[in-house]
Amino acid sequence: MMTVLNLGCGTKTSSSPCVVNVDRSMPLRVKRNPLLRPLAPLAFRGERWQNFCALPDNILVHDLSKPLPFADESIEVVYHSHVLEHLDRDDAVEFLLEIKRVLKPNGIHRIVVPDFEDAARLYLAHVDACRHNAAEMECHDAYIGALIEQSVRREGEYTRQQPALRRFLENKLLGDARKRGETHQWMYDRFSLHALLIRLGYRNPQVQQFNTSSIPRWNEYGLDQNEDGDEYKGESLYLEVQK
Repeated sequence: MMTVLNLGCGTKTSSSPCVVNVDRSMPLRVKRNPLLRPLAPLAFRGERWQNFCALPDNILVHDLSKPLPFADESIEVVYHSHVLEHLDRDDAVEFLLEIKRVLKPNGIHRIVVPDFEDAARLYLAHVDACRHNAAEMECHDAYIGALIEQSVRREGEYTRQQPALRRFLENKLLGDARKRGETHQWMYDRFSLHALLIRLGYRNPQVQQFNTSSIPRWNEYGLDQNEDGDEYKGESLYLEVQK
């Protein structure tokens, strides 16, 4: 049976016996700890509580900054979505090489990242819209934010929505957005990612769509689709390479 690693899965997991879901988020660690689990209703509220309750049991807890707990050339497919951009560039190289280590010869590595090219085109299109209609300037910040907000964010997304005292405590206990792994450390487009993977010894880079793949029966795993079959993470770049 083919094995698919779903790295940095968050709550987007597959119930297929072929898929090994891997993550190490703070909510997951709380859920797995019998001493901390009773405190979860106090720690998580609103959308965070919903996400906590949605965490499935079929997740392997592992820190992706450490070597993957799999033997050399033992895995047919490795997949990760919106993970690579959260790594420093040197760490991203080590991560990609570690994936190459565990892949079998001709194994497939499917990478999903925010598409910097797409975001840049949307920004430039809105620049033109502002030139022709001054009213468009009111929402232009959103297009700049789509390019850089998650790179310059200082405070955790959910923390800044909390009441003042809770916000203060969370910042003291959990640190800023970078420490929590929320920030983008680099961005990729189809050319830069292609060049990086070739430089690391991968072969045959191919841009895919959310519902196309060279991986057999890929859509059955539902990792790039929501429950309605639509794209789960919009404005993404999908790229597959072989070892």
